[in-house]
Order: sequence, then C-alpha cells, then structure tokens
Amino acid sequence: MKNFPSLRSNTDFQKVYKNGKSYANKALVMYVYKNELTYNRIGISVSKKNGNSVVRHTFVRKLREIFRLNKIEKKGLDIIVVVRVGADVKDYHKLESAYLHLLKSHRLDKEDVEKIK
Repeated sequence: MKNFPSLRSNTDFQKVYKNGKSYANKALVMYVYKNELTYNRIGISVSKKNGNSVVRHTFVRKLREIFRLNKIEKKGLDIIVVVRVGADVKDYHKLESAYLHLLKSHRLDKEDVEKIK
C-alpha cells in the first residue's frame, strides 16, 4: 500500500486551524492553508459523537477516496476536513457533493491559490 499524503502531527493540525481559511456546509467543515511542499496533504477529523470507530473509519475511508479521485491542480496545500455530527455516512454521493462544494468555496477548482494565506 502506498503512503497517503496526510497531516499527522498535532502541530500541523493546529497550524492549519489557526492560520487557515475555513468554509463549512451542513456535512463538512474545510480548512485550507498553504504549505511549502510540492504536494497536497489532507487531515480528516471525525468526532466520537458521529458514532463508533467503525462509522468514524468509514467516513475517513470515503473522504480519503474522494480526495484521491478529485485531484486538486494546485499544489502545496494543507487541507483539513472535519465531519460534522449528523452527516450521513451511508450516502457517498452526498459526502462527495459536500466536499466538492467546499472546494468551490475555497476556489480550488480555479487558479486562485494566491488568495489563500
């Protein structure tokens, strides 16, 4: 299995939370912060209020796959996706549309990376 480019350390998460720009919808909250790397990293946060470990890991797997399939052309971004309580784990397409909506909110589908800190 290949390594997945993810945020792992608490300091990386805190840096993105503190300095990044955030947008939200009913299911997800997305924080984006520019890093100095040549690739994008993603961090996924799912609260225990969303369900047991099986449910939480299902969210993580689905969001990781959504990230992999919907490549962002802009490189050098740290992205944190927080799953809100009450999001529907069963419907992959609703989760994907919520993710794509947040990408449009952050203007990551266009050439506007300079507007992100």
